[in-house]
Amino acid sequence: MHRVVIACAVVALAQSPTAPRKGGNPDAAKIKNPVAPSAESIAAGKRSYTRLCIKCHGPEGAGDGTGATGPVPPQDMTDEKWEYGGSDGEIFAVIKEGVPNSPDMEGYAARMTDTEIWNVVNYIRTLRAR
Repeated sequence: MHRVVIACAVVALAQSPTAPRKGGNPDAAKIKNPVAPSAESIAAGKRSYTRLCIKCHGPEGAGDGTGATGPVPPQDMTDEKWEYGGSDGEIFAVIKEGVPNSPDMEGYAARMTDTEIWNVVNYIRTLRAR
């Protein structure tokens, strides 16, 4: 039963027009962030990042966290080039849906609301500015 559910989820993800893709996803790139990057949003995003992301992506977002043990290092969020696209919509899609066929970057749709994910996107934007 679990295999059927997992297989259906993988098929649904692959068919999603906003599913993360190497090189970026033009459909996901069109999605605009509905949450303004206010001090409150950034602070909330930092709290979620610290709770869920810091282990792999590191305290400064450089992809050097202690949980970064897989064959592919986590995305360095301080650089300009992102493997799955760097627009707000593409970052949102990666956090929400995870990276297809990757055991390392799971999706967080079941653990975070869309607003929480957008707050993390807003926080991640501050990491590039450092």
